[in-house]
Amino acid sequence: MKFGGTSMAGTERIRRVANIVRAQAAGGNEVAVVVSAMAGETDRLVNFCREANALYDPAEYDVVVSSGEQVTSGLLALTLQSLGCKARSWLGWQLPIKTVEAHAKARIESIDAPEMVASMERGEIAVVPGFQGITDEGRISTLGRGGSDTSAVAVAAAVKADRCDIYTDVDGVYTTDPRIVAKARKLKAVTYEEMLELASVGAKVLQTRSVGLAMKEGVRLQVLSSFVGEDAVAADELPGTMIVSDEEMDELVEKGLMERQHVTGIAHDKNEAKIILTRVPDKPGAVAHIFEPLADASINVDMIIQNVGRDKGETDVTFTVPQADLARAQALLEDRRDDIGFNRIITDSKIAKISVVGVGMKSHAGVASTMFRALSDRGINIQAISTSEIKVSVMIDEDETELAVRVLHTAYGLDAVD
Repeated sequence: MKFGGTSMAGTERIRRVANIVRAQAAGGNEVAVVVSAMAGETDRLVNFCREANALYDPAEYDVVVSSGEQVTSGLLALTLQSLGCKARSWLGWQLPIKTVEAHAKARIESIDAPEMVASMERGEIAVVPGFQGITDEGRISTLGRGGSDTSAVAVAAAVKADRCDIYTDVDGVYTTDPRIVAKARKLKAVTYEEMLELASVGAKVLQTRSVGLAMKEGVRLQVLSSFVGEDAVAADELPGTMIVSDEEMDELVEKGLMERQHVTGIAHDKNEAKIILTRVPDKPGAVAHIFEPLADASINVDMIIQNVGRDKGETDVTFTVPQADLARAQALLEDRRDDIGFNRIITDSKIAKISVVGVGMKSHAGVASTMFRALSDRGINIQAISTSEIKVSVMIDEDETELAVRVLHTAYGLDAVD
């Protein structure tokens, strides 16, 4: 079971979480719980680091920001004990959770869980702080924002759990953001592939890395809400959304428990920025000169459009980067102006990416044309397009985000029937 920051925000909410955990343990389950820091706590700790030293050492930064989860894991163990449960905390270095690569964005390599498993078999509830691990040098490391989801999936895989329940402030995965579309529907099940695409294009329910790890390790995930009243119902009786393999999804469809939709959901992301380089030489290697420095700086490039070369042997190249990386990307490209040979950089941060996702696209034509027609009918201009096997994304003006999401939700027949 994993509980996010909003679920752990203060002793009252931690008591509510403890009751949910106790209910699962009372049902005969062996339980491990992964917790995030209290809501807002990580931001507070990050600010302390910046105030202490603007050019902070990443290893010491990890020591500070990982402390938020240490506090909540200890508090939850204490609260469970007050409810008559046997419980203990297992910090990242005690298991240990071994990580590789850089501080602040480490990856989990392995978890040595035999001692914790033995403790769970004795009836102890294991409480594990998310987001943290230990390097080969014995230093504390952190996994980056949203890393507790990844911690939970990794712990579930290490103990060979039957299921990993991710408790959050929403009660499942919806066809789109219910705050934008009142008729959005909660989905009973979504495939790993679909969830991976939805997470990567703006759905804030799960961290992308956690879904990828669950897919690789075959961990069955469930997304559900921790805000379900004091006497929380066991997850099996109040299901959220299951994230499952294609094979399990086919079984659910065959049993009539799920309908097979061509489109599963619509996601939006306003955290993108557009960069246009004008009059780039239209010759081999020109595009490599643009994107190599961005890759070296770990700046993710998403949509890319290269116009057809003009008579003068020049072309315009348009692409998108995360909004937070726009200034850095612009500076890097200005530094390489002579190598690349472009004329001007034009940027625009008032854009949004709207994505239509569904595994049914693999075998069904016309999904993209429905999208283009629906947006065109409402006068919404498409600035760029990118596709994958189960996704079509378009770039539009930021002001038209909500309208586009509503229009597409209706166009694909996703609106809940009253």
